[in-house]
Amino acid sequence: MISILLAEDEHLIRGALAALLRLEEDFDVVGEAGTAAQALDMAGALRPDVALLDLQLPDLDGIALATAIHAELPECATVIVTSHGRPGYLKRALAAGVRGFLPKTVSAEVLVDVVRTVHKGGRYVDPGLASEAISAGDSPLTPREADVLELAADGTPIEEIAQRASLSPGTVRNYLSSASAKIGAANRHEAVRIARRLGWI
Repeated sequence: MISILLAEDEHLIRGALAALLRLEEDFDVVGEAGTAAQALDMAGALRPDVALLDLQLPDLDGIALATAIHAELPECATVIVTSHGRPGYLKRALAAGVRGFLPKTVSAEVLVDVVRTVHKGGRYVDPGLASEAISAGDSPLTPREADVLELAADGTPIEEIAQRASLSPGTVRNYLSSASAKIGAANRHEAVRIARRLGWI
């Protein structure tokens, strides 16, 4: 039997996934979590073979959760299932040791095959997402530029970004200007839009 842990904050989707997976004779859904904290506790207690993780959880993103699970349970294969299949997320997930990355639009058959594939030590990346990731290239932003750009995402004033990032307002302006230039954006608002679309922030 392949034991499976689900982490998905939307109750209906989590229940539907669990019901779908339980139709397979060799699958055992041992835990269903609505938050990353619950999933981490369950992973430690239940020691699943495979963890299916939503990318957008309320308390931690699925990639950070996968990293935490791997630290505690290296033999557990992690799979990200998401409606936010952006190139930057895919690259981060693979770098974090995630073995599968697929959109929520895949068929039940594909999902079942992916669980079996990663359990055997294989990998699966949705071909469409892989193609986008290759064409998008790597993020040109430094970690600090990405942080500052993310803080600017909601139209936060420079002074507030500076306070939250423990930087001077002038340094924040320099980071935002540099990030916009690297992305080829006219201003920080456009830079945020492009970086988010590509999963760089």
